[in-house]
Amino acid sequence: MFETIAAVSTPPGKGGVSLIRVSGEDAVSVASAIFRPMTGAPLTERESRRAVFGTIHHPTTGEVIDTGLAVLFRAPASFTGEDVAEISCHGGIKITAMVLEAVLHPFLRLFDT
Repeated sequence: MFETIAAVSTPPGKGGVSLIRVSGEDAVSVASAIFRPMTGAPLTERESRRAVFGTIHHPTTGEVIDTGLAVLFRAPASFTGEDVAEISCHGGIKITAMVLEAVLHPFLRLFDT
């Protein structure tokens, strides 16, 4: 199995929405650690391919960073064949960087080609 990785999948600072993609064995648990659906049920209990609205939190401080959407693509029915979590947040450099930092700290490394 490959290492779980994360990266911003949208151009920096160019749009109103940013997409952070997490891929690998721990993708669902990492996304669940920072994303809390508004309806209360944990992200881990959500169906694949269904967008859910919620809040994005820093994993150690619990501080709310932003609101956004999360979508899970469970293996093997994803583009990579691995579990994938996509978190959409408000665009711009600062919020995107804060959400990416929350995903990476303390869980993952940044995907760098």
